[in-house]
Amino acid sequence: MANVITLFKKYIDLLDEVYAQASLTSCLDSDPELARAGANANEIVIPKLSMDGLADYSRNDGYVAGNVTMVYETVAYNYDRGRKFDVDNMDNEETAGLAFGKLSAEFIRTCVVPEMDAFRMATYAGTEDISTTAPADLTTGEAVIAAIRAAVSKMDEDEVPKEGRILYITPTKKGMVDDLDTTKSREVFKGFSRIVEMPQSRFYTAIKLMDGKSSGEEAGGYTKADDAANINFMIIHPSALMQYPKHTVNKVISPAENQDKDAWRFFYRAYGLADVYENKRAGIYLHKATT
Repeated sequence: MANVITLFKKYIDLLDEVYAQASLTSCLDSDPELARAGANANEIVIPKLSMDGLADYSRNDGYVAGNVTMVYETVAYNYDRGRKFDVDNMDNEETAGLAFGKLSAEFIRTCVVPEMDAFRMATYAGTEDISTTAPADLTTGEAVIAAIRAAVSKMDEDEVPKEGRILYITPTKKGMVDDLDTTKSREVFKGFSRIVEMPQSRFYTAIKLMDGKSSGEEAGGYTKADDAANINFMIIHPSALMQYPKHTVNKVISPAENQDKDAWRFFYRAYGLADVYENKRAGIYLHKATT
């Protein structure tokens, strides 16, 4: 069985690559070197730095002593989802491996990534004390430009770094601005390090994750929550986030060991953390619709 797992490992190693290529939020992933494993398997330890500000300098006594404190905060992963799926037995292991590679890539592209993007956006949008404004339905390009400029001004006033800001906006709202084809419309996008067009189907203030077992939820996946609103756009500075994803295929069962059918069985699990630093919530700006 060890040789079988080695064979499939070359496909398993590509799962993160598939995720990075398909995900619209992978650019927000935090530096893994800043975190370390917690005492439990579902925990991660994040460093938090705090320090005293300036004090008066005295010609007689010199400098006032200050404190710099780095503590590690333990945070539990808040996203844990999985599925098992089968690939019919093939004439040779290499063909089975190829089938698994194609199946897993399609599964991540069509099922895993959209849900993970939606979960992250909803989590950040639902965080208390982030920057936001009154809900509004933006129906013209001029309205979108005005809303984005107001958001940028708010973040500037809150001293969020200008460099590195990412604008997430629905294709419809971005198209309204593009259609203006004016200097004003082009200027509004220049200040962002990246502009990501997020489909509305992944862009809600809250989602419901289907458990895959209850009546009506057998298909799994997610849907817009009953009390959720559509998001028009969000501006995010990645430094405000704790975003650590993991993708694993933690078990491979051969047809000889599969008691249910003559098929290879794979167990896929995706879990991770999507959270916001308490002292950096100004690094997220939310503009949502009225509905």
